[in-house]
Amino acid sequence: MKKRIWIFGTFVILASLALFVTTTGAQPGTVKQIVPGVWFREGDLENQGHCNNIIIEMKDYLIVVDANFPSGARLALAAAKKVSSKPVKYVFDTHHHGDHAYGNPIWTQAGATTLAYKGVAEEMKRYEPARWQATSKGRKDVGDMHLDVPEPPKQTFDKSPFILKDDTREVRFYFFGWAHTRGDGFVYLPKEKVLLLEGELQFMTELHKAVGAAVKQGKKLTDIVPAGTKMVYGNEVPASTSITLPDNVKNWVGAFLPAQVRDTYEEISQKKPHGDLPH
Repeated sequence: MKKRIWIFGTFVILASLALFVTTTGAQPGTVKQIVPGVWFREGDLENQGHCNNIIIEMKDYLIVVDANFPSGARLALAAAKKVSSKPVKYVFDTHHHGDHAYGNPIWTQAGATTLAYKGVAEEMKRYEPARWQATSKGRKDVGDMHLDVPEPPKQTFDKSPFILKDDTREVRFYFFGWAHTRGDGFVYLPKEKVLLLEGELQFMTELHKAVGAAVKQGKKLTDIVPAGTKMVYGNEVPASTSITLPDNVKNWVGAFLPAQVRDTYEEISQKKPHGDLPH
C-alpha cells in the first residue's frame, strides 16, 4: 500500500473541498472525521464566502486551521465545541486573505492564540487596512467588528517547520515559499500520512500548459479573457474565458477559471508571481 501524506493549507483546503464536492456534493456546515481526532468542516463558500476549516485534536487542546470570516469563525468555533470538550488553543492562518484571517478576533476573544508564518503578518502590513475597510462596507460580519484594521496573528514563526507536539500527536507548520500568497502556510501531520494534493497539482499543470500555449501563439489577454465581469461569492471576476481544460481536471474547474486564466497569463507574460505584479 502506498503511503499517503495529509497536508492542510492554502491549496489543500481547496483540495479537501473538491474531494467532498466530487464524492458527495456540496454540504456546507457539515463536519466529517477524516482520521481519528481530525475533522474537516465545509464552509458555505457560495452563500457566505466562508472557507473550510480543519479541527485537530491534541491531548489537552484543539488546533483549528484558518480563522475564516468572523461569521465563519463563530460557526467553526461551535463545531469545535461539538466534536470535543477541549479548548481551541491555536488557530493557524494559512494566509492573509479575509476569508482565512478576518475572523482572528473571534478566536482570540475565545482564548485562542492565532498563529501564522511571518509572511502572513507582512502581507497584512502590505495590503491593510485598505482591504479590511473595503470589506467592512460589503460584509456585515466584518463591519460589525467595529475595528479600523484587521487583527494580525498573535504569534508568528520564521523557521520552517514550526512544531507542536504532545503524547498523542505531532503537528508541523511549514512555509514552502510562494503559492497563493507570499506567506502561505501548510500543516502536516506526519503520523497520519494522508494526501489531497494530486488533483490540485494536475489542475495547475494543465492550466499553466493551456495558458502558456496561448502566450506562445501571440494571443493577448483580451483574446482569451474577454472584457466583462460577474460576481462570484461576493468577488468581481472576469465573466468568461476561451481557455478550456481537459476532462481529467474538470472537477477542479469552477466559476473562478476566467480569473485564474488571467492571473496565469500575467504571471507567464511578465515572469513574476502574481502577487509581485503591479495592480
